[in-house]
Amino acid sequence: MMRRRTWLLAALAAAGWRPARALPPRALVFPRDFGSHPELRTEWWYVTGWVRSSERVFGLQLTFFRSRVDAAQGLASAFAAKQVVFAHAALTDVQGRRLWHDQRIARAGFGVAEAGAADTALRLRDWTRERSGDRSSGTYTARLPAMDFALALDFAATQPVLLQGAAGLSRKGPEAAQASYYYSEPQLRASGALTLQGRRFAVDGGRAWLDHEWSEALLHPEAVGWDWIGMNLDDGGALTAFRLRRRDGSALWAGGSWRAGGTAQATAFAHDAVAWRPLRRWQSPASGARYGVEWEVATPAGRFTVHALLDDQELDSSASTGAIYWEGLSELRDAAGRAVGRGYLEMTGYAARLRL
Repeated sequence: MMRRRTWLLAALAAAGWRPARALPPRALVFPRDFGSHPELRTEWWYVTGWVRSSERVFGLQLTFFRSRVDAAQGLASAFAAKQVVFAHAALTDVQGRRLWHDQRIARAGFGVAEAGAADTALRLRDWTRERSGDRSSGTYTARLPAMDFALALDFAATQPVLLQGAAGLSRKGPEAAQASYYYSEPQLRASGALTLQGRRFAVDGGRAWLDHEWSEALLHPEAVGWDWIGMNLDDGGALTAFRLRRRDGSALWAGGSWRAGGTAQATAFAHDAVAWRPLRRWQSPASGARYGVEWEVATPAGRFTVHALLDDQELDSSASTGAIYWEGLSELRDAAGRAVGRGYLEMTGYAARLRL
């Protein structure tokens, strides 16, 4: 049996596969860790949030992904696709009741696609997001001219970085290898302008949330996907909650954090201290997947209701990351039904098992 296992591992290694290893605890160092970590397999920089233009409200998602291609690491050619960069952009027109989205993919290099290591410096053709400034007062500049819409937005930090999990090492399953380095930047102040179908909207208010994660492996073999919220609270606080789901819908692992407004220290939630319960579902006419568009989420910081501001916020990224998922602007309500925040709800693995 031992010889058979050794042979199998050798064959997989020859094909470019290598087993995931447990990530060691380490202090995250900024601005270095704002940048990319190409030695690890998977990485993403998510910005989600909302902006206001006069009386009109828009939700937005601007995401860059980096993926290491193990099979290409030993190739000498400069044209080898050793790293691949993906990007998604989405705009939710709340009053217009419509989601707009676009996606791109390219191998890293040759000035076409890059993920800088010294600080956030992301490029995929003419889509860019770059960070300037120090750790406490940085600003992200995003320029994404997409199909039917364009985003020209700046996101300024108003709070310290929020380290998720145990000082930035976030468990995502029962085994130590299922973990990521993970920090958030909540309460980013949004400014700039967006264009939708040729009409320009100047931004006169808005808040955003940035998540940056990188890991060697995230999903436990039993996990098919996850549910996640990142909510900017009206009092300046920040709430994160997530769960990894099995195929039968039960929770494999959960977690999250809460930080009160005006404080720098976050409280991390234990894996068994967060519970999700769907209150209303919506079925996508495109994929047939059924998503919870209203949830009760119980956390150590309180019991909340998450209410999607538009049911149809499903994104089909088959042409880039290959996943179909739901990601949309949502409202957070407290146990008394009062609106206490706004942010994004993400649900993956409902149309098909998520593969990273």
